[in-house]
Amino acid sequence: MAQQATPLREARLGRGLGAPGAAVGGVVLLLPGGDEVSERRPSPLRAAASVRALGRGLVRAGREEGLAAHVVHYRCRGWNGARAQLAHDAAWAVEEAVRRYGDVPVCLAGVGMGGRAALRAGGHEAVGAVVALAPWLPDEDRAAEPEPVKQLAGRPVLIVHGTKDGRSDPELSFRLAARAKKANREVCRFEVHSDGHGLRSYRDEVAALTEDFVLGALFGHPYARPLEDALAAPPPLGLRMPLAVGFGSSLRK
Repeated sequence: MAQQATPLREARLGRGLGAPGAAVGGVVLLLPGGDEVSERRPSPLRAAASVRALGRGLVRAGREEGLAAHVVHYRCRGWNGARAQLAHDAAWAVEEAVRRYGDVPVCLAGVGMGGRAALRAGGHEAVGAVVALAPWLPDEDRAAEPEPVKQLAGRPVLIVHGTKDGRSDPELSFRLAARAKKANREVCRFEVHSDGHGLRSYRDEVAALTEDFVLGALFGHPYARPLEDALAAPPPLGLRMPLAVGFGSSLRK
């Protein structure tokens, strides 16, 4: 009896998070974390949990603009070296968003290894903004080649990292941001003092910062003053901008 071939895994988009208030005018693709090396398929519920609340907040904030959000479900959990599978899945997701929604701006927003995928796939012509929260990045002193940054030119980039992150070294995201800033003035990085990898202590502030950034980058809304200052400041000031306690609280009232 012949053995059945294992079906080829495919990336896919999850259901839209919330309902845009108008015709879709922009899309956020949410990229969950992953592993450095793994062929295992991620659990859809567990993977989406880390980004679902962020996506729902973005849809609420961008309701008037018709902002939609989808979680990207990877083929497998691992980056897997030169194959960079999570980045390829992110690029596929951008193509799928364009197929579904047409010529609308896309934001790639990732956490952990998903942040690396967002940065790597950010050069797609449909991408209008990139958000990397606590991105996992390889040590440039040990890697064969430094993580590329030229693909980020021409679109705003926001990186947020906790200074006590024990899983993704915040100094590595600073070094990448410093290189990216040379090719792209629209790069900023915020530090969340004493917070860890999950950015749980400042969850509301990180969400408000991300919402403000995405609405400004995709739809031309005015940036909040800290974001405006961070984008305008030369390194290292704009790349070590502290995220203030209570950021965005006045905007939510």
